[in-house]
Amino acid sequence: MSIFTPKVRFIVMSDIHTKSDPDCAELQRLKKGLKDAYDYAEKCEYGKIDAAFFVGDFTDNGKEDEMFNFKAVIDEYIKPGTDVTISVASHEIGNNKDRENTVKARFKRIFGMHYDAHKIIKSFHFISVSTTGGCRFKEPQLDFAKKSLEEAVKDSREAPIFFFQHPHISGTVYGSINWGEDDLYALLMNYPQIIDFSGHSHAPINDPRSIHQQHFTSLGTGSLSYFELDEFDKIYGTVPPDAENCAQFLIVEADENNRVRVLPFDILSGKFFPYTWKIDAPSEPSTFVYTDERYKTSVRPHFAENTPIDITTDANGVQITFGQAEISEDRVNDYKIIIRNEENKIVRQLCVWSGYYLYDMPEKLCVTVNGLPKGNYSVEITASGFWKNPSDNTLKAMACLQ
Repeated sequence: MSIFTPKVRFIVMSDIHTKSDPDCAELQRLKKGLKDAYDYAEKCEYGKIDAAFFVGDFTDNGKEDEMFNFKAVIDEYIKPGTDVTISVASHEIGNNKDRENTVKARFKRIFGMHYDAHKIIKSFHFISVSTTGGCRFKEPQLDFAKKSLEEAVKDSREAPIFFFQHPHISGTVYGSINWGEDDLYALLMNYPQIIDFSGHSHAPINDPRSIHQQHFTSLGTGSLSYFELDEFDKIYGTVPPDAENCAQFLIVEADENNRVRVLPFDILSGKFFPYTWKIDAPSEPSTFVYTDERYKTSVRPHFAENTPIDITTDANGVQITFGQAEISEDRVNDYKIIIRNEENKIVRQLCVWSGYYLYDMPEKLCVTVNGLPKGNYSVEITASGFWKNPSDNTLKAMACLQ
């Protein structure tokens, strides 16, 4: 196989949530992310960033000052030669039609562009569609998307078509259970060469489930504001600890052979996550590797022999502090904790995330369980990967409440 040399390079961000304060954390992260992207590109043989796509919720409320604050940053930090496309979505337009009409007119006035776009950049087709009625797709967006796709395949049935919309397509990437829409699904699945980019969920892009292939390729685009996760059994709901430490985006490259490389980047650390997603034949689903077959894995987390677990107690309950399990692929997703009484009956059962969404995962986790009556208890902790693959051993300890 020939060496991969980019013919086009672009960045994708979503859910920036620009505030009225021009010094808000989200805009500081945007500035750094754009600078980091150009620093990377300019060190490469192909030194350009040809386009930047902002896939909805670029503001927090669609206000005029928020849009101007966002525009000021991209005007300063986007370099000449980089084409900019911005879509509007739920946080801009809300669910009120009058507000939607006002915001879309404001958008066109401030940015001088339409909120739906079909562009050809370095011979590749890029299609971006904004939402209506919150996060839905109706006419004329559906007709625009269909006509744009038909124009794209007239040029090539093998080249990737880069498609952008704010909400995930339901049942694709991580985050699409709670934050997906299916209005576009019947249309998009006719074009396997689509590489679809979406946000809305704030799901971390360093979750391997944030790339998904079935009828076409789907990618989540993260957030620059806060994390939210798509699991509902955790003790803190869907918003995890340290959720505010969130600033991730994608750098995407394609070559003359239609191969695509996706590089997930963490702004806070200034580092790429240690893998590249590779799509070598985007038009042929039989070659897809990021499918649900990944759930059929033999890889399991493992607690090393010296993994610490410490139990402290007070009048209200127990505090459990333990070290992370190891895994040879990806990261540990979560931990299930079971507490049993002296009769070996379960009295508490809880689940916590590993903190995998942070570039630098915590070495230890601490969980407090209150409301236990006096007595002796056993604690058992099982780790799990992203593919419902529980650890091959567990951590165990005893607790005594007096």
